[in-house]
Amino acid sequence: MKIEGGCHCGAITYKADVDPEKTAICHCTDCQKLTGTAFRVTVPVAEDKIAFSGVPKIYVKTGESGNKRAQGFCAECGSHLFATSVGDGPKVYGLRTGTSEQRDQLVPRKQVWHRSALHWLPEFAMETVEKS
Repeated sequence: MKIEGGCHCGAITYKADVDPEKTAICHCTDCQKLTGTAFRVTVPVAEDKIAFSGVPKIYVKTGESGNKRAQGFCAECGSHLFATSVGDGPKVYGLRTGTSEQRDQLVPRKQVWHRSALHWLPEFAMETVEKS
């Protein structure tokens, strides 16, 4: 599926080719804190399937596991755009679906880190995959 989107102020835009069936909700506490809300919805996209105009600012977060993740966002308006691996090798971007013009078509099919889900959330009818 071809999608396009960008940050709130328009300084950064993208066009990507994604598999909407891989859209997921992440309930991890890092996603909660980074979004300022209960969870984050993402769709993976290989680096050769996405093109950006504008240059996102990168913040490198170190998780509890010691793994590093590059968080891409707009330095002007603060919109979170993606997360990806740090270092050499092919990249897969966890594209934030809320930044896509086609976000209504990117329906989550699974949820991860469900044990960190906030208790007041409704149950979502989808596959739950626990991460450790």
